[in-house]
Amino acid sequence: MGTPEFDAVIARYDRFAREEAPGRSALYAEWAAGVVADAATARILTRIPATHRQPPLVFAVTRMLGAPEAAFPRWAAWLRAHADEVVAECAARRIQTNEPLRCAALLPALSLIEGPIALLEVGASAGLCLYPDRYSYRYETGHGVRRIDPPAGPAPVVLGSRLTGDPALRMPEVVWRAGIDLDPLDARDPRDRAWLTGLVWPGEEGRRERVEAALAVAAADPPLLIAGDAADALAAAAARAPREATLVVTTPGVLAHIPRAGRSAVIEAARAAGRWITIDEPALHEGWSSVPAPWPGGFALALDGDILAAVDPLGACVEWLPGAGHHRA
Repeated sequence: MGTPEFDAVIARYDRFAREEAPGRSALYAEWAAGVVADAATARILTRIPATHRQPPLVFAVTRMLGAPEAAFPRWAAWLRAHADEVVAECAARRIQTNEPLRCAALLPALSLIEGPIALLEVGASAGLCLYPDRYSYRYETGHGVRRIDPPAGPAPVVLGSRLTGDPALRMPEVVWRAGIDLDPLDARDPRDRAWLTGLVWPGEEGRRERVEAALAVAAADPPLLIAGDAADALAAAAARAPREATLVVTTPGVLAHIPRAGRSAVIEAARAAGRWITIDEPALHEGWSSVPAPWPGGFALALDGDILAAVDPLGACVEWLPGAGHHRA
């Protein structure tokens, strides 16, 4: 046994290698398993603050700094030679995965809200999930493909997702879009763009291209991005929304990154500001009206605390629950 810090690194990277990386990135799975088996590499990672040493963050930082996308021994040798630089850069970075495909999971909930909509996202990163009205959707069902396009026609960003059930789907009318993030990214900034695309895991087919296309959408019409803690900044941000629009606050996958003590404060602020859409693990918080049993698996998509669907956390599939969404407009 090592120190508590060492043991924490081993446990985290072992879980990542066994449960999270397989099926998404064979290279990241190999690197994480290598960390578990190589005490010298694991000790380097203990030097990184605990909240900044998640495998996807560390691996993305090493790739950004020039690590070879090669077998573990070569990567570990590079890390040993650049340990100080990696530790410093990881301490200054955070995971800001900005997956526009999440809009495919958000759209069924947005479809239940009468527009026009003012959209405010917590944990917005560069704001790529603030443009659900600018993307095209292709939902694979057991009966073919449901197509949803902006009024002007198919968009450069096409989001594909598997859909079970029959939710009402329509393009939202978004008239104002803003985001809150501890460290917002600018879609127009080359370094920020490089960081976002670098967070895509090696082997994730088509994801980098999707992020790059969505970055072009955001760069052409940048949202209002506010730096700050959501619980403190949400009310002031909401006050800037146009009064004639329905304010919708979204927290897609971000609450897991907020310490437990602060989650309820963010949920309360979101619900006080307007309508609230979230994508979270069912056991993450007590913000739900109730959790259907048995739970079909995946994350929960909810509107104002009412769970509507089980979804992939990044939007790859949506399982609409029977009877969900009635009288929610």
